[in-house]
Amino acid sequence: MADKANRGDAVVVIGLGRFGGALATELAARGVEVLGVDSDSRNVQEFSGRLTHVVCADSTDSEAMTQLGIAEFGRAVVGIGTDIESSVLTTSILIDLGLSDIWAKAISRQHARILERIGAHHVVQPEADMGERVAHLVTGRMLDYVEVDEGYALVKTKAPGWADGRTLAELGIRSRYGVTVVGVKKPGTGFTYATSETVVRSGDTLLVAGDTEKTELFSEET
Repeated sequence: MADKANRGDAVVVIGLGRFGGALATELAARGVEVLGVDSDSRNVQEFSGRLTHVVCADSTDSEAMTQLGIAEFGRAVVGIGTDIESSVLTTSILIDLGLSDIWAKAISRQHARILERIGAHHVVQPEADMGERVAHLVTGRMLDYVEVDEGYALVKTKAPGWADGRTLAELGIRSRYGVTVVGVKKPGTGFTYATSETVVRSGDTLLVAGDTEKTELFSEET
């Protein structure tokens, strides 16, 4: 295996279930060196040949993790979800090994708080995050929604009919709604950066950033 100096971009994914397996496969498809670790030999067999390396090991055994050279990796993802004890122990071992970028999956807010408190750098709740996103899409008229930070969102929505033929400077969307149009997509083209001189047409798609509630209110104006 490569030495530590050459493994800063490599990722170890622990837990090759639905979340970890999909993530590991996507990383590998993007050319990232991936070590998959799972205690279930069936999962290891399933991903053999699809990832750079796959091993069957107990991630809660610090000695086993050390022997695998986990400390050489720049980033780690703990995809273990339902077994909270294993998730926490594994994350703790990664912290002790000195990994500088640890992502961990949580299945509840309490689980997330524990992971954050022991030192996980990023905690994700896939089911909760997706549920929140879909709820915004179902209840609103936006085409897509991503909350990039607490209380701050990026929304894709159709341009309102009253904006047709006017520039963003003339529309005054920022002063009127408190949000910023950062991109505009004309039918049949890709997104381009928006400027004050950008002319909006009713068939355009807008990429709008700002306070979550304000972006939602603006999307309702379309």
